Amino acid sequence: MVVKLRLARLSKRHQPFYNIVVAKDRSARDSKPMEVLGTFNPVPQTPLASQFQPTQDKKFKDIQLDITRTKYWLGVGAQPSEGVQGILGMLGLWEAKPGTMAARGSVGGAARMGGEKEAQIEGWEREREREREQEKEMERDAVV
Repeated sequence: MVVKLRLARLSKRHQPFYNIVVAKDRSARDSKPMEVLGTFNPVPQTPLASQFQPTQDKKFKDIQLDITRTKYWLGVGAQPSEGVQGILGMLGLWEAKPGTMAARGSVGGAARMGGEKEAQIEGWEREREREREQEKEMERDAVV
């Protein structure tokens, strides 16, 4: 049985809101999940002003997640979907792919986690450049 961490939509049209759930791989998107780990609101929210902190112009996307249960399911072998990979990468629970927002260091991403992660990302980028150069050489050889 393959288990996945994925997003289950809860809201109405033009107002997306998702539960981050653990579900069997072959079950439908909105079917009953094995466990609900948290919520994700992709619509940018304006933070509320307080007397100590004036209103900020920077909006945020609300993510609420039970980190201990998420770590458990990842440890057991559950595979996150692409959307959940991005969310976990921003929180530092999943290794972010190069070129994503989490890899660039936004919202606690992999680049903020330390020098080791930065070196790993640089290695990926170098490897990607080598692969592109090899593909270009193969195209040149094929033309000649």
